[in-house]
Amino acid sequence: MAAPGAMPLHPALVPPETRKFTRALSKPGTAAELRQSVSEVVRSSVLVAKPKLIEPIDYENVIVQKKTQILNDALRELLLFPYDDFQTAVLKRERQYLCSTIPANAEREAQSLFVTECIKTYNSDWHVVNYKYEDYSQFRPSNKGIKLEKLPVHVYEVDEEVDKDEDAASLGSQKGGITKQGWLYKGNMNSAISVTMRSFKRRFFHLLQLGDGSYNLNFYKDEKISKEPKGSIFLDSCMGVVQNNKVRRFAFELKMQDKSSYLLAADSEVEMEEWIATLNKILQLNFEAAMQEKRNGDPHEDDDQSKMDSFLSSLDSYLPEITKVSRDSEIKFKSESRVKLFALDPDAQKLDFSGIEPEVKPFEEKFGKKILVKCHDLSFNLQSCVAENEEGPTTNVEPFFISLSLFDIKLNRKISSDFHVDLNHSTVRNMIPSSSQQLLNGSSDCLHQIQDIIPEIMLQYPKQGIFSVTCPHPDIFLVARIEKVLQGSITHCAEPYMKSSDSSKVAQKVLKNAKQACQRLGQYRMPFAWAARTLFKDTSGTLDKNARFSALYKQDSNKLSNEDLLKLLTDFRKPEKMAKLPVILGNLDITIDNVSPEIPNFVNSSYIPMKQFENSTKTVVTFEVEEFVPCIPKHTQPFTIYNNHLYVYPKHLKYDSQKSFAKARNIAVCIEFKDSDDEDSQPLKCIYGRPGGPIFTRQAFATVLHHHQNPEFYDEIKIELPTQLHEKHHLLFTFYHVSCDNSSKGTTKKKDIIETLVGYSWLQLLKDGRVVTSEQHVPVSVYLPCGYLNNQEPGMGKHSGPEIKWVDGGKPLFKISTHLVSTVYTQDQHLNNFFYYCQKTESGAQALGADLVKYLKSLHAMEGHVMIAFLPTILNQLFRVLTRATQEEVAVNVTRVIIHVVAQCHEEGLDSYLRSYVKYAYKAEPYIASEYKTVHEELAKSMTAILKPSADFLTSNKLLKYSWFFFEILIKSMAQHLIENGKVKLLRNQRFPASYHHAVETVVNMLMPHITQKYKDNPEASKNANHSLAVFIKRCFTFMDRGFVFKQINNYISFFTPGDPKTLFEFKFEFLRVVCNHEHYIPLNLPMPFGKGRIQRYQDLQLDYYLSDDFCKHHFLVGLLLREVGNALQEFRDIRQIAISVLKNLMIKHSFDDRYSSRSHQARIATLYLPTFGLLIENAHRIDVKDVSPFPVNASSSSTKDESLGFPVANPLVTPQKTVNTLDNNLHKDLFGAISGIASPYTSSTPNVNCVRNADSRGSLISTDSGNSLPERHGEKSNSLDKNQQTCTSGSSVVRCDKLDQSEIKSLLMCFLHILKSMSDDALFTYWNKASTSELMDFFTIAEVCLHQFQYMGKRYIARNQEGLGPIVHDRKSQTLPVSRNRTGMMHARLQQLSSLDNSLTFSHM
Repeated sequence: MAAPGAMPLHPALVPPETRKFTRALSKPGTAAELRQSVSEVVRSSVLVAKPKLIEPIDYENVIVQKKTQILNDALRELLLFPYDDFQTAVLKRERQYLCSTIPANAEREAQSLFVTECIKTYNSDWHVVNYKYEDYSQFRPSNKGIKLEKLPVHVYEVDEEVDKDEDAASLGSQKGGITKQGWLYKGNMNSAISVTMRSFKRRFFHLLQLGDGSYNLNFYKDEKISKEPKGSIFLDSCMGVVQNNKVRRFAFELKMQDKSSYLLAADSEVEMEEWIATLNKILQLNFEAAMQEKRNGDPHEDDDQSKMDSFLSSLDSYLPEITKVSRDSEIKFKSESRVKLFALDPDAQKLDFSGIEPEVKPFEEKFGKKILVKCHDLSFNLQSCVAENEEGPTTNVEPFFISLSLFDIKLNRKISSDFHVDLNHSTVRNMIPSSSQQLLNGSSDCLHQIQDIIPEIMLQYPKQGIFSVTCPHPDIFLVARIEKVLQGSITHCAEPYMKSSDSSKVAQKVLKNAKQACQRLGQYRMPFAWAARTLFKDTSGTLDKNARFSALYKQDSNKLSNEDLLKLLTDFRKPEKMAKLPVILGNLDITIDNVSPEIPNFVNSSYIPMKQFENSTKTVVTFEVEEFVPCIPKHTQPFTIYNNHLYVYPKHLKYDSQKSFAKARNIAVCIEFKDSDDEDSQPLKCIYGRPGGPIFTRQAFATVLHHHQNPEFYDEIKIELPTQLHEKHHLLFTFYHVSCDNSSKGTTKKKDIIETLVGYSWLQLLKDGRVVTSEQHVPVSVYLPCGYLNNQEPGMGKHSGPEIKWVDGGKPLFKISTHLVSTVYTQDQHLNNFFYYCQKTESGAQALGADLVKYLKSLHAMEGHVMIAFLPTILNQLFRVLTRATQEEVAVNVTRVIIHVVAQCHEEGLDSYLRSYVKYAYKAEPYIASEYKTVHEELAKSMTAILKPSADFLTSNKLLKYSWFFFEILIKSMAQHLIENGKVKLLRNQRFPASYHHAVETVVNMLMPHITQKYKDNPEASKNANHSLAVFIKRCFTFMDRGFVFKQINNYISFFTPGDPKTLFEFKFEFLRVVCNHEHYIPLNLPMPFGKGRIQRYQDLQLDYYLSDDFCKHHFLVGLLLREVGNALQEFRDIRQIAISVLKNLMIKHSFDDRYSSRSHQARIATLYLPTFGLLIENAHRIDVKDVSPFPVNASSSSTKDESLGFPVANPLVTPQKTVNTLDNNLHKDLFGAISGIASPYTSSTPNVNCVRNADSRGSLISTDSGNSLPERHGEKSNSLDKNQQTCTSGSSVVRCDKLDQSEIKSLLMCFLHILKSMSDDALFTYWNKASTSELMDFFTIAEVCLHQFQYMGKRYIARNQEGLGPIVHDRKSQTLPVSRNRTGMMHARLQQLSSLDNSLTFSHM
């Protein structure tokens, strides 16, 4: 202990003292943990009593019994739920296209359950539940149009010096102001000491003009003028400045009005003269300003004053009436014009719960990074005029055809379909006869009647396409493959184009041959060249617009496949390797660009036009090019439109060993799609045509390689599949040998034979109900007999079909692959099997339990991307099976699958799709009591089974973690059930069967042990389950018996005990926060009188200022919240802060609720919170004035006369000195003791030396800091307000005495002030009349603390606090008095400050 009289050292200079307790620890830094554990042991031994639960009222019966009273209440809207609280609605699905993407006859054709359900999903509108008042369940000032009004602008004296310090130059220059600064010597002018050379102190002086035009001469210890000055000389009081060399050279004297003077000295004569001149100039300005005021009407000031005095005296007789009128008008003014108290609270301004719940949007078709590709021109060096009369333009000498696609060398695959472009001039196009194309197409029997929507001519020659890339990166290439009409070998045909010499003769020769080839072989193509270019600069999708297409490389007939092309692209950035490739001289002009959000005249990959489509032949149509999205869940999205495409890729034919045909070298493959193997069956017209031809054709040909017996192919054939596939649907491949020889040898008959049949092959599309998509190797048949599909492949044993002659002994000579892009067919075996079984058994209604469980369990192996793509369809079917299940095992397994699906979505970060499903897509099945059950009841029962301790813990953990989904389904199912079955009109206690009430209660009771026991091992799951349960319980108030819901809240609370770990307190208060945020929280609390009479008037209400059992029963939610806050105040700081913030934020929400904006509404709501007074008074001894004070209680002061006056810094354990500007002199002598919890400031007693130094010490259950100020009056208190009521504020037998910290005190005081401001005068007078003297004393103590707490400290104090620089020592000026603009008023205010300063100094020394 310090020696008596020893000055306390500055805290920074004292070495940290190591406590004996700390030294004894085995590990440094574990003291707090040890204190916590010891504390918990002590608590567990002391705090045996668990707060008893108050049984809530039977809400539904009470509102029936008190119906008359409620209806006669002027504020009945505070007591009743509105009738239009919620409703279901159907939102039209926004269609992006001119017509439905689903073909007209698709629903009629669909037979498979999966296809039917998919079509139903894409056709259905959105089903939503709207809660009309839901916005009131969250504090959203922006939604309510609440603008926090700005207070009128005042300039306070405490801010004057801040302003001048911040920008001395600019302030000094105001109104022609003068500024000067420099070092001077200041003499001590104390009359008791004669001024000598030694009494001069060197100070830095700063002359500044204030906002009102007056001047101050401030002085500092150093040049840091941003600090508080050591003192100020007010030049308004200065009468003159004269030189005075009696005591010191270069000295001058400032003579003041009160006969005192200031002696200052400069370092040189020049400096002295400058200061004297500057100060005299200011005095001159002051004199002129005073004269101006006099001329402007000051002579009449005395007359005005005397008139005012006489006027006031004449009013004496009317004083009572005037007082009454002025009081009424003042009350009216206050109620109408005052800004909401919480509008001024920084916490309220930051508080906005609107961002907590993510915005949920309906499912929509999304694309990756879009690239607009514009095709302008393809020109070769070899050019000529192709017209017979040579009068046309100079063009390429033969037609060329381009197909564009994207290749990803990182994924090593093609990532888009082909975009076919014909850039030939019309004269060149006419070289190919059109008759051959037309013969391929019979009647129009394609699925989509495109020509009914868009004229076919608009789609004939595409030039603009939009590619989409989900995962952009620099290794993606746009590849152009160039083809020409079949003529011969690639080398022979390319040779003329590779020469740079004079080409006119060559051109004519090539043209001649080309014309013959086009006439004879116009429908056959051959590979010719390829080119590529990069697309992206980076992985964020920045387009590389500066890149251009590479040179046109000659196509190598031995490197045609996509795999070969990918190898070439790998070397694309290696010039030394690319230089070896033969180049064809020409230029490909294709540009890329970003895509605008609303691109007009756009058709999707099925040629269905978007809404912004201009139907004109001049319109440039933009085509969507289908992206082959990676089969990865995170890149998948739920399908929203109908799409059913099959891409067919003939790969390779091995014909070098065949002996069936004499000649088979220039092999063409014709692809057809058929639905029958009958002899006269026609192929379907569903193959997408090429530019210049019809939109859909019956046949497509692959490119032909000249003189290749083992040809490779790279062609892509796109097919629009029928809605319903069956086992007869198949691809038929017909092989031809094409005669390229056009020599004059032989007869005319021979020359006419262009095609020779050299085999057939076929591929059935469905296998085990799924579309075949893997690479297939199939044999080739010599002939095509009727019924060929019935024949099994060679070597497969017996067969029932016709005898087939196979080429090369039936070896699989032909390699093909297919790629399915469909939103109605799935490749997943498990999903396909499940739907097939459901179809067989009517969604499980007639199923054998064991079989259905087997198929349900297999769904766990479903591929992730398939699960996401068909998410709504899968979930709809699972919920359908759930309601039709006849055995608990089936229902539980359905729920397990749903848990698996939900968990997968979350783990891939795709939970937004689940939210969209719940809000928009989920629709409960029509309820038929005899046949089906409700989803909400069956799901609740299944959840209970999964939460049993004996159940699989991994599944139960997932259910906990993602429980929001299941509770949201319960909520939506309940809402739809009530409205669609007319049960919403019934009384609340008749809406749901007892079995469902039991199911809900069981879910709560089964969930709670998981929450309270798994918070350590599985914190996220416990936290999520707790929040989800709170949201569910809150929403149950909208649908169910509210008394039943109160009981579930009691069930929840019963699982917690005092002294729980902090996490459990967080859970509990999060639950209370959510539940109390219900939009009809006020009616749930029934702010109405509960007396013995039949009809009670509100005026007769026996107001509760303490938490009685009756209060907690009748006003259940607010009673529970206040009890829990009261209990939490006996816990550690972190827990206290959580509890206080919940209470305060709820009050903030009430104050901004525009339904309750009137004063009478707010007064009624305030009665629900009157017990907060009791809570505060019980804890008044824990409010420490040292913590509350915005600045030090014993702040050292400096006057203009003597800067050295000051006091030592107060010891935190020493009684604070009382000052005039903080508390009234006449306050009760125990007042400060009550506030701060220490002995009276007038006694000389010292606190117990063993008191806990750290107010937040976790181990201190009882702190002797607080002395005996309040507890000694507890006996008196119990006989006043709470005479006949049993208090239930705390289940604790130990009262904490450690101090509340600054933020807690501030929040509690804000709540206190809000209630005080809102409550009616009658309620306040009632409280004062009933309260005991000690309670009144505590009440006014808290009010006084409020004045102290919310004292305005000035801009500098606020700024320094925000910067973390700590408090400033202020001189004792009026902190809140606005600056007077009148010079006389200014002087008067300054005199008042000096007077109060002297008084305070005298008082402090008493």
